[in-house]
Amino acid sequence: MPTTSPRILTLPGWQNSGPDHWQSRWERLHGYERLEQHDWQRPLRGDWSARLQEVVVDSPGPVVLVAHSLACLLVAWWAAHSPDARKVQGALLVAPPDVERPDMRQQLPGWAPMACQPLPFPAVLVASRNDPYGSAAHAQALADAWGCQYADVGERGHLNADSGLGDWPEGLALLQTLIATKD
Repeated sequence: MPTTSPRILTLPGWQNSGPDHWQSRWERLHGYERLEQHDWQRPLRGDWSARLQEVVVDSPGPVVLVAHSLACLLVAWWAAHSPDARKVQGALLVAPPDVERPDMRQQLPGWAPMACQPLPFPAVLVASRNDPYGSAAHAQALADAWGCQYADVGERGHLNADSGLGDWPEGLALLQTLIATKD
């Protein structure tokens, strides 16, 4: 029986991912699809969750989620509430912010509390030791709560275009390993 290749969806965080962001580069290089949100500047958790639900339900086969920043929290929240999370083959979760910090809570109201239950699919959480939006200890605690593999990539900032990752082959290798290890 032939296996269906998963649909790879990139999920940018707050304010979207610009053309030099690794997510945008992966879309151009590998044909991955961006999950577009209605409002990138004022993200509402309910609206973003509804959009993710819509796209996953409409996917004919399995999906793999490639989330950056706030979208990591979206994936966890959505997975905790959607019976359609079973369609997700795996997730790469990169640089989750700590929206429970007072400064982040003000910038991104409505995203706290974060969902902290185990994800119903395999996932790898990738974090930098000097991310200005969330500490490495916070990222490790989320990985533990979500039941994810944890990948520490050293001091690379927020793992965005400003981090100088280019096509980010290290992240792509993590994604490919995640996809290949799914039974």
